[in-house]
Amino acid sequence: MISLDRISADDDPLLLWAAQDMATGARAWALGDAAAVACRNVSRRDRLALRGSPGDVAELIRRIRSQVTGFLPVADAALIDAVVHRVDGLETVARFGWMDTTTPAPAPRRTPQEPRWLTAPEIPEVDALLTAEHPGSWAKPGESGVRRWAGMRDPGGVLQAVAAEAWSVPEIGFVAGVATRAGARGRGLGTTLCAYLTDELIKDRSRVALLVDDTNVPAIRTYEKLGYRLRPIAAARFV
Repeated sequence: MISLDRISADDDPLLLWAAQDMATGARAWALGDAAAVACRNVSRRDRLALRGSPGDVAELIRRIRSQVTGFLPVADAALIDAVVHRVDGLETVARFGWMDTTTPAPAPRRTPQEPRWLTAPEIPEVDALLTAEHPGSWAKPGESGVRRWAGMRDPGGVLQAVAAEAWSVPEIGFVAGVATRAGARGRGLGTTLCAYLTDELIKDRSRVALLVDDTNVPAIRTYEKLGYRLRPIAAARFV
């Protein structure tokens, strides 16, 4: 095992995020040019983040496999594809995108209502909006690692869009749970809200990041307009 300092020196944001500031029980290993970080309940999954050359990563996985039972290996998509071919009993299960930015967001389109952080009495409304409009959201009120919610209301006071800060670490702010009420879509609310979270979270960090479905092209384009860059990643599992 190694310390997080050795990984952070390489400044791989995926590993830094997966380590969750070396939360209780988090572990890290290195072999050759490979590094791995295992941490439980990171965005609702036990994740094993990887980086390095395919050969060294494959050998590292073989050596630590008994210690990471139930964890999902995650890394750049090309690395996961290469390692799956080298390690018996490992298969790719998902492809998605890590997106991040190191700068504040460009000024979004002005809307009648400004985004803001929501207060505790407003959180049941967040839960209701997600249940109706985005039941598959990874971030939900009360989930471990979900810190706070921002939202936008219409002139009548009805909550129209929400997004969360969740699973952030000192170096990386993390955006999740973005949802807009169906009748309010197409008005730029989600873009405005994500720009607000980006600016808020980057104030004392080096970057802000999020995960996106690799088939959700409209969302990817929206985040790109806010300055985010796409990094294709994939997840595997032991079978």
